[in-house]
Amino acid sequence: MALFLLERVSPYPVDQSWRRLTDWPRHADVVPLTRVTVITPPPTHEGTVFVARSGLGPVAFDDPMEVVVWQPPEGDVPGMCRLVKRGSFVTGWAEIEVHPEGGGGSRVVWREEIRVRWLPGFLDGGLAWAGRWMFGRAVEGLLRGD
Repeated sequence: MALFLLERVSPYPVDQSWRRLTDWPRHADVVPLTRVTVITPPPTHEGTVFVARSGLGPVAFDDPMEVVVWQPPEGDVPGMCRLVKRGSFVTGWAEIEVHPEGGGGSRVVWREEIRVRWLPGFLDGGLAWAGRWMFGRAVEGLLRGD
């Protein structure tokens, strides 16, 4: 299993950064070769299920996820969302926190533990590096978008 952490600062207020990061279909706009389908009706809540399908043609896999903690930001209280990956190829969890930051902006903390079936443990360091890079770019794209 590979564990990684990343942090980013956003000029947007906490509630706006939260909405950008938890708009699940928007993740497909910033993660190449990925499509996101939300299975449960909106709005997002504990129990929401969505599937990220990544890859190209027959070389693709589904990454089903369930929201198990949903605590949107309120006042000075940061928002926190925990996702559990329920796939047969990729498992693990992700936590997204959005904290108030001085000057009206926000700070995003993304923690993720990921396991990829058949990937030997000695490659976990590389997997963590790749996850930090890929999800760092995704968070930046979500926070930068319109």
